[in-house]
Amino acid sequence: MSDRWAIAPAEGAAAELVPLGESGLPAGPVVHEADLGEAVLKRPDVTRWVWRSTADIYPRLLAAGARVERCYDIEAAELLLLGHEGRLGEPRSAAAALARIRDTPVPPDPPPRAAEPGSQDSLFLFEPRPGGAPLPLLDLVEVYAEQQRRHDAAAHPGRMRLLTASESAGMLVAAEMNAAGLPWRADLHRGLLNELLGERYAGGGEPRRLAELADEVSAAFGRRVRPDLPADVIKAFAQAGIKVTSTRRWQLEEIDHPAVRPLIEYKKLYRIWTAHGWSWLQDWVRDGRFRPEYTPGGSVSGRWTTNGGGALQIPKVIRRAVVADPGWRLVVADADQMEPRVLAAISRDRGLMEVAGSDEDLYTRLSDRAFSGDRDHAKIALLGAVYGQTSGDGLKNLAALRRRFPLAVAYVDDAAKEGEEGRLVRTWLGRTSPPAAGAGENDEAGIPQEAPAAPGPVQEGEFTPGYASVNSRARGRFTRNFVVQGSAADWALLMLAALRRTIAESGLRAELVFFQHDEVIVHCPAEEAEEVTAAVRAAGDLAGRIAFGETPVRFPFTIAVVECYADAK
Repeated sequence: MSDRWAIAPAEGAAAELVPLGESGLPAGPVVHEADLGEAVLKRPDVTRWVWRSTADIYPRLLAAGARVERCYDIEAAELLLLGHEGRLGEPRSAAAALARIRDTPVPPDPPPRAAEPGSQDSLFLFEPRPGGAPLPLLDLVEVYAEQQRRHDAAAHPGRMRLLTASESAGMLVAAEMNAAGLPWRADLHRGLLNELLGERYAGGGEPRRLAELADEVSAAFGRRVRPDLPADVIKAFAQAGIKVTSTRRWQLEEIDHPAVRPLIEYKKLYRIWTAHGWSWLQDWVRDGRFRPEYTPGGSVSGRWTTNGGGALQIPKVIRRAVVADPGWRLVVADADQMEPRVLAAISRDRGLMEVAGSDEDLYTRLSDRAFSGDRDHAKIALLGAVYGQTSGDGLKNLAALRRRFPLAVAYVDDAAKEGEEGRLVRTWLGRTSPPAAGAGENDEAGIPQEAPAAPGPVQEGEFTPGYASVNSRARGRFTRNFVVQGSAADWALLMLAALRRTIAESGLRAELVFFQHDEVIVHCPAEEAEEVTAAVRAAGDLAGRIAFGETPVRFPFTIAVVECYADAK
């Protein structure tokens, strides 16, 4: 019997399923089952399920007690394959893929589902996955078989298959994390809000502490100023003879004015009130758990986003409400200097691989070899190479880095040049940068709207993929960062998949409950914490070998076993 089956929901709770052969086509008759969950539970020997959308099917299976080992998400794969073919932005639903196969009119993707209260923008954001009306089972199988052919046509077929497999694994992890939920003490959260913001006034107005700070700001300017309105603040400073272009903290801190202190404090507390205040708590926390809707691959770099809930931006003070269940612990693991280590692996620079071949601090080892022991100088140089600081002191740092690690610097330089020339660039596994809107049929340009400040990671909202034309230098800075950040996201998917598998095969009660970029949290009984810690470390190294082959590069973690998330850092 085949260990790979395709499955599709049918009317009501029913399902249709069929075994698949090596070509991806049916290897037997279609089977009808009265219940989707039972259909999966009855077939424990199936190691990979092929379906339209994990978000559509897997929550139903989890509710029925059916956990699957692996899946192939057709719509996730379609998005990756379209990107690889330079067609990112075309409709990506299974129905659209089928229409392209049959040369019939391609239906547009359904409009994105509205986010729940508390939704957030994210780095390189795309709208949520399309979903839409389900296709009949055999139509889905036709799309799947054609996708297998398209994998074979990829620049590196093996890597591309690994990418789509890991993206599908990420979809499983996301659904399971949503089902488990992040432990959250609503009583502690309310106490924090009362401590920070004071009591709430009737009618939904600002709480007491914000009102007091707003009065302090107005008093400092000598007139009524709304501190929640940047234009009003900028105008007030201008009337005081001080020119500012924004109300960002770093700019305010350079100003000598009595309004600065209460204004900075107001901005910090205002964000907590609006992003994680009483309304957020009511909307998002149920039965002691916070369940954001994770979107794997929600950004073009492969990083995850959330469709509401602000899970990837939990302030440290609010993390005091994230507390393990009695007798349980949170294993909080941060990947150490992940992106520089990824650069070493993908560039195959022997010198940088040697630096990254230890669990020791990478920047200290780098400084000993190229920057006379100045760790800060070494860090700025390496991050400047990745994020595009190639002028001023950054240019001097880059020259020193290039002398010692020529292949690493050439790798990101080449990516920048390809971006400036309007070509596509790819991560190590094959995730592809977006083309620009209005590009010609053979034009592979993908132009970001704005270049990030450097050195440092690209911040939220700084890029909208494609859909605008700006100078080629900005495009180059985007692609320079993309090849490293995206390859790091590919590694993180494999790490999550390896950790999920180890937890399941070891029979642990531990559960993955949180993930963002380079941090993962596992909720486990206290007696399992040591084993989970070892599993995280092993998963990082295994992911490195699977993604990048046998290299000296290590992927260590800083791990804390705590009862409260805020105590991890």
